Amino acid sequence: MAEQTALPESTGATGAISAGPPSPAAPSPAPDKPDAAVVRDALAVGVAVGLSGFAFGVTAAGSGLSLLQICALSLFVFTGASQFALVGALAAGGNPYTAAAGAFFLGVRNAFYGLRLSQLLVLPRAVRPLAAHWVIDETTAVTVAQPTRRAARIGFTVTGLTLYVLWNLTTLVGVMGAEALGDTEAWGLDAASPAVFLALLAPMLRSTTERVTAGVAVLLALTLLPVLPAGVPVLLSALAAPVVLFLMGRGKRGAVTASPGKTTETKGGQDS
Repeated sequence: MAEQTALPESTGATGAISAGPPSPAAPSPAPDKPDAAVVRDALAVGVAVGLSGFAFGVTAAGSGLSLLQICALSLFVFTGASQFALVGALAAGGNPYTAAAGAFFLGVRNAFYGLRLSQLLVLPRAVRPLAAHWVIDETTAVTVAQPTRRAARIGFTVTGLTLYVLWNLTTLVGVMGAEALGDTEAWGLDAASPAVFLALLAPMLRSTTERVTAGVAVLLALTLLPVLPAGVPVLLSALAAPVVLFLMGRGKRGAVTASPGKTTETKGGQDS
């Protein structure tokens, strides 16, 4: 009986490989994406966000920084959220060192982006220091959305180049045009960059976990905003991710523990 049982299992396994459908666990090759489509998407993001550098230039001009200082921020810092955090804290009368520290910690997230992008792009060592300057929210969003390494490299390069050039040009125009606009706070231009980033982020929230995490982060930021210094609520809202993952993990473990009878019954059927 043991031989009769073993023989059909072996025969069935061989037949499944030769004639049966492919295994669901086998990875399917990523579909190719035309280079023109990648360039189009990258340009759309680069132009949309790059133009918001005008808002930064106007806002920074009202914080007391000089034209040279503002343009140096865009050239060498080049991370919109950190730049807005810095000039916003300075405009509110904050200590320059505290403002710089808040902007620094807000920009630390780019280091984590770099860990992921280094695996996707696999760039030559000589190029990595230059590419690291373009590792920001928007280039990361475009890169990780691409199906192949070639598309990821094109998306990263086009987005980074377009955004860097436009952001610096519009920063200069914004500083020079700040006097013509008058009261910059009345225009609410400091909200332009966060609004653009939220518009890019929203379509990427596809799963329930991602939506819940974003909702909890927004709730934390809005709750802490009136009681903590500027920039701190945004940093603390990052706690939403581990909290949501922990609670959902506990829920899944509880669901598995609550139905042991089904597992036992299945095993019993196999034993019989």
